[in-house]
Amino acid sequence: MSYAVHALEVLALIFVLVLGFGVALIVAFYILDKTQAGDAIRRNYPVIGRFRGLFTKLGEFFRQYFFAMDREEMPFNRAQRDWVYHAGKGKGNTVAFGSTRNLSIPGTPIFVNACFPPLDDQCATTEPMVIGPTAAVPYRAKSIFNISGMSYGAISRPAIEALSRGAARAGIWLNTGEGGLSPFHLKGGCDIVYQIGTAKYGVRDAEGNLDDERLRDVGANPHVKMFELKLAQGAKPGKGGILPGAKVNAEIAEIRGIPEGEDSISPNRHREIDGFDDLLNMIAHIRTVTGKPVGFKTVIGSSDAWIEFFEMINLREDDCAPDFICVDGGEGGTGAAPMPLIDLVGMPIREALPRMVDLRDRHGLKDRIRIIASGKLVNPSDVAWALCAGADFVTSARGFMFSLGCIQALKCNRNTCPTGITTHDPRLQGGLVVEDKYLKVANYAKSVIGEVETVAHSVGVTEPRLMRRRHVRIVQADGSSVPFNKTRPSYNAGTPM
Repeated sequence: MSYAVHALEVLALIFVLVLGFGVALIVAFYILDKTQAGDAIRRNYPVIGRFRGLFTKLGEFFRQYFFAMDREEMPFNRAQRDWVYHAGKGKGNTVAFGSTRNLSIPGTPIFVNACFPPLDDQCATTEPMVIGPTAAVPYRAKSIFNISGMSYGAISRPAIEALSRGAARAGIWLNTGEGGLSPFHLKGGCDIVYQIGTAKYGVRDAEGNLDDERLRDVGANPHVKMFELKLAQGAKPGKGGILPGAKVNAEIAEIRGIPEGEDSISPNRHREIDGFDDLLNMIAHIRTVTGKPVGFKTVIGSSDAWIEFFEMINLREDDCAPDFICVDGGEGGTGAAPMPLIDLVGMPIREALPRMVDLRDRHGLKDRIRIIASGKLVNPSDVAWALCAGADFVTSARGFMFSLGCIQALKCNRNTCPTGITTHDPRLQGGLVVEDKYLKVANYAKSVIGEVETVAHSVGVTEPRLMRRRHVRIVQADGSSVPFNKTRPSYNAGTPM
């Protein structure tokens, strides 16, 4: 009996202490909220006002997992992400009962199936395409679908290594992003596209100018197949790359040639390039120094501005043409960028790509300059549309991030990525197991390519690059669809721009 009484007394004491602590905490929060000046809600509604901030932060989580429908989220919805996750497992991606996609939304592509598609044994494997036929070392690119630029620094060591090994297994190229060439890019032995950003990381001198000796050393690496001069990125046209100082460790600082622990902010454009003539000179210079094909990545604000560029190529007597142009849409992704640039600057890929293709073809450069499409193209339908529009290749960054396990937590710029992809926290990186993820990278790439081939066969051609604008219809505002070659006639079809 005495033991029971004693236990009750202890419990009562604990209850009083907890209650007292709770009351004291509430009083402390009340005083803090009432006296602070930064938040009007907390000042007018002390303690209770704190729940608004909490619920705001939790809202993103609850919408993603409980309330949003499969096709509702942005920038990528659950259906898009789930397709990549399933493709990464290599177990097939068939679905049952019918499409969940709303086919009446304006802009939706609907592919035109042929009455008598080719039989399976009549279909051909997509042949490699040569990029840079006039370069000392042209590149025979094997795949229509490849990995877009993601810098070491913006993404983690295990993420880069998994991408490298997965790219080698799938036979696709890996773009370094503007952060330079790390040992982890080379781990898998895949084909590398070296991106030269406005800060020229990895090929710069102490003042940030292009260093020909460093450039020549990179070009001598047999895994580096091409160089991409980055003029602009879809998520932030007119703004340079941003890598927070928290991510600039000693290794990244050495690779990039910058101080450790300081924000790495690239200039908003190349200082040496004031116009199209300078751009062509730079392309020719890099190709001469390295012997490798050279192109550039850009975002279109107005296609009219680029007429002068193509006219200049035809007027100059030297071989100044870029070997490829990567067209990034204004909806492209990044780890950090100002919201106005992400939301409102740059032409979307659905409009930009056909415009650039038509400019190239109009000036007779179809066989000389390859077009690469980039910008939110993660599923087979996106890739198939881009090929119909005239792209020779498609690259994706965020699609391959999903294959690595990205859950769209939107924390890329905070060094707290829960999947270990965009963080340099060793504990969080431990969740990304390279031996598992590189297989998912390869499976995802192979699945996209395989299903694009399926679309191509359905519309009546034997391989994807034979698809044309007539093979896809675009849904209009009234819900009806119109052939793509009617809304955007191809120059090669005999109709000028």
